[in-house]
Amino acid sequence: MSCGGEKNNLFWPRACQFFGIFLPSPFLKLPAVCLLLSICVSASASVFDQTLDLFNKAEAEGKATWLLNIDNDSFFLNRDDKFYTSGIQIARQYQLRDAAQSTTMGWRFGQQLYTASDIKLTPAQVGPPDHPYAGWLYFGVYKDTHHGNGTYLRLGLDLGCLGPCAGGWWMQSTLHHILNQPLPQAWSTQMRNEIGAVLYAEVAPTRWLLGHSMDVTPVLHGRFGNIFSDAGGGVTLRVGRLNTLPNDPAWYGFVRADERLVAYNATLQGGYFSSNNQYTVAPKRLVGEAEIGLVWNDAPYGFNASIIRRGNEIRDLRNELGMQTFMRLQFSYTPQE
Repeated sequence: MSCGGEKNNLFWPRACQFFGIFLPSPFLKLPAVCLLLSICVSASASVFDQTLDLFNKAEAEGKATWLLNIDNDSFFLNRDDKFYTSGIQIARQYQLRDAAQSTTMGWRFGQQLYTASDIKLTPAQVGPPDHPYAGWLYFGVYKDTHHGNGTYLRLGLDLGCLGPCAGGWWMQSTLHHILNQPLPQAWSTQMRNEIGAVLYAEVAPTRWLLGHSMDVTPVLHGRFGNIFSDAGGGVTLRVGRLNTLPNDPAWYGFVRADERLVAYNATLQGGYFSSNNQYTVAPKRLVGEAEIGLVWNDAPYGFNASIIRRGNEIRDLRNELGMQTFMRLQFSYTPQE
């Protein structure tokens, strides 16, 4: 099968474009793609076995923690739902540690919801350059390695689905019924179904101490997949009673600034391999974000609260209209032995 494909066949041309990053055009044939995938699977088999062994060890010997993460723009009590309007995630992780470092293995299950600038708009009123409706439902696994000097590395993989399969309409409508808020009117325009996979990594290569109660940590991060592909970096300033390893007692305030370069965002552009409709929009390539918040942890409980200001993500939307603000909450519980 050639990379050109028939005009009405969108999967293979886009698949070839996707793998074209790695293979020169003469080799963009289905057998070559299959060979590439086979090599990747074979090469990763031993890594997968080692990771599974470590996960089993962490589950058996490590300290377990439950996490609940909530993002929502309705916490400001302004009955305003727009763009990235809701995110909820439940996670379970297991920590192995000594005095010098900790290794955490975990899984997470979550859902993210995206809507137009006003959920009261009807389908006929929704369209570019407004944000499309989209839902992303996922399950993922991750590994964190934190060192006593404040550096860390996080690696993870999320698998899920974009579109009606994510249950966005049901979740938002049910929640708004309970809270007696306006019901969303245009979920019928949401992105079409696509199975997705996203690899991600985050690394803090160093930490600068500014006394006993202040530090600055630069961070690099990236995601690669058919739902999100981007890369960026940022810096976090913390002030207060600091911790260097997760679950240690802590009480501090923080400020974070971040920029990311966007290659693909399926919540705006639709699934990479899907034939989407007229509601898709082009992403803005450089998106900034700022966060200010508080962290408290004193076993067995932990609590984080922050306000996030995210820059405009849509290329053809004016910046003052595309800016968004939401609150992030995290609750943790680590049973004591």
